[in-house]
Amino acid sequence: MKISPLAAPFPAIPPVGGVEIATARAGFYKHERDDLVVFRFARGTSCAGVFTRHKIGSAPVDWCKKQLGASEGGKDVRALVVNAGCANAFTGKAGADAARRTASEVAKRFGCRQRDVMLASTGVIGVVLDDKKIVARLPEVEHALDGDVPPTEQWARAGRGIMTTDTFPKGSYAEAEIEGYKVRIAGIAKGSGMIAPDMATMLAFIVTDADIHPNVLRALLGLHVRTTFNSVTVDGDTSTNDTCLLFATGASGAPRIGRVGDRRLKSFSAALDKVMLDLAHQLVRDGEGATKFVKVTVDGAASPASARKLAKSIADSPLVKTAIAGEDANWGRVVMAVGKTEEPVDRDRLAIKFGPHQAAIDGAPSPTYDEAKMSAYMKNPEIDITVDVASGRASATVWTCDLTKGYIEINGDYRS
Repeated sequence: MKISPLAAPFPAIPPVGGVEIATARAGFYKHERDDLVVFRFARGTSCAGVFTRHKIGSAPVDWCKKQLGASEGGKDVRALVVNAGCANAFTGKAGADAARRTASEVAKRFGCRQRDVMLASTGVIGVVLDDKKIVARLPEVEHALDGDVPPTEQWARAGRGIMTTDTFPKGSYAEAEIEGYKVRIAGIAKGSGMIAPDMATMLAFIVTDADIHPNVLRALLGLHVRTTFNSVTVDGDTSTNDTCLLFATGASGAPRIGRVGDRRLKSFSAALDKVMLDLAHQLVRDGEGATKFVKVTVDGAASPASARKLAKSIADSPLVKTAIAGEDANWGRVVMAVGKTEEPVDRDRLAIKFGPHQAAIDGAPSPTYDEAKMSAYMKNPEIDITVDVASGRASATVWTCDLTKGYIEINGDYRS
């Protein structure tokens, strides 16, 4: 597929101690491409995850939630196995057995327990994973893990290996400091359609060489996921397979952080948020058929939850999104999206801006509205919409993209 016009370049990623990555072609796709990614972690690697709240979660989601939720779960994770091309969702006991067999075979090769192997899948729903395809490639993968592929290329190959309808691999990197020790954070993500808050149809894998207890990792993910991965939307649909896993190898030499709220985490927490937000923005930039990157901010809401609901209503509205695709500043559609939420709104004080241009103020068209200036602004590849509902002091931001004919073409052809 044609690469998104909003695509971000893949970053340079230096070595992150305690992790090696390899890819292979397992054959889940008919065409020639890598569709299997394996991460191998050092002993003692911590792990935490957040997952879809979709009521029909996939077999790998069930597997990870079970292992990480067990006693001592997430304290010594040794591997992550990801496949593209088959979601292994809505596959019943057969899918669960395939996931378990995959973890078991990888555990035998890496000398660990099967509970220490995390799994993730993405692709078509309703197809049982053929785990034999993965097992057949494990000798090749193991050999590659011991090879000398540069770190940036390892991460880039992994980013490409987990893509489905994505048009570019998504990666991010940041550094932080813990008691004078430099720690590194690197991550990849995939997602293009079926993207909505509450974990979207996305996979995200982040690795740091900091030494952090699983409970602390879990708290950090919970803190940052709300304003990053759970604040993006492409089409309002949430997937069965959403997974974000965070691994801490401890290879940096920095002191172990075992308590939530430890002040030494300040720099690390900020860097983690930066990586997660960067990856989340890239999901939107690769929205199926997208030509516009859109930031929707709601101010003056009665509560944070209300602000979030209002912003999401605007960002998810097909009418708003198609108007943006047509470069039409149709602020009436924004009014519609705000009012249908039934959230507290002061109609007579409502204000709407597109970038720096005031479209409406005090519940009426702005007296300074300039159609020519507004039309010129709407031609930009990045659009800001700000709405003040004048009902309180809370704010929220959601990122989205426009809705074009390309979205229909991609999803009309998805299985064929």
